[in-house]
Amino acid sequence: MNKFRLFCKMIKIEHSLFALPFAYIGLFLANNKWPGIKPFVLVTIAMVAVRSYAMAMNRIIDLKFDRKNPRTSDRPLVTGELTLTHAYLFSIFFAIIFVLSCFFLNKLCFYLSFFALVWAGLYSFTKRFTTLCHFWLGSVLAMAPLGGWLAINPSFHPADVLFAFGVLFWVAGFDILYAIQDIDFDKSHGLFSVPSRLGVSPALWISTMCHVITLIFFFLGGWVAHLGAIYFLGLTLVSAILIAEHVVVSEKRLDKINVAFFQMNAFVSIIIFFSVILDLFISR
Repeated sequence: MNKFRLFCKMIKIEHSLFALPFAYIGLFLANNKWPGIKPFVLVTIAMVAVRSYAMAMNRIIDLKFDRKNPRTSDRPLVTGELTLTHAYLFSIFFAIIFVLSCFFLNKLCFYLSFFALVWAGLYSFTKRFTTLCHFWLGSVLAMAPLGGWLAINPSFHPADVLFAFGVLFWVAGFDILYAIQDIDFDKSHGLFSVPSRLGVSPALWISTMCHVITLIFFFLGGWVAHLGAIYFLGLTLVSAILIAEHVVVSEKRLDKINVAFFQMNAFVSIIIFFSVILDLFISR
């Protein structure tokens, strides 16, 4: 039980709230109704598995930096509560679970599962060479609505692509905010991030612009998917949350980053999800 708790701590299991609802959005939109128990369960397993794999790989790849960064000094791999062997076995196990889940969905999901593993795994290296690392992370989570859609309908559609781009810029926006915490560490260790390369003020501005673009894509996604008033009411609430996030975090209030990162952004995906579901089941 203690090892289970440590593994959950290593991968920050609570952050699954960010991507999982968007996978469900793709799943429901592709079917315009309840997709059935089999795809729902398989998509859930696949999402938890690929995220667990990606986070474990991130902890393995970044271990030498995590050991030096005071903010990450309590991570299980750093403290020695978990070993690299534990982490490698964990990531391999969940990579296999992910591929098997995709295999039982359909052929296209199975073939794309290998690309998804590589793409998610490579993210951890991007901070070593590009300030676009935040957008790479966004592209990893953007696979959630695409994967949910393809689980039902193995062909791309403008609606799921628009939602995917919305997720990409949403994640990039809040990851840029989160990276401000490590601005001094990243500078001293030659790591790339928008805050470390451009400064706090430009980072805040770019993060804001990312979330403006997010709302545009979510609006277009809902419009192309023929969603109605309930969805757009939910999107209005999400807009208010994102505005509040950028009001809360400023150059003089950087201590509020964790509040904006988790508490506010967790609500974004949940509200968008329930807005889509309610719109599908009540308005139609």
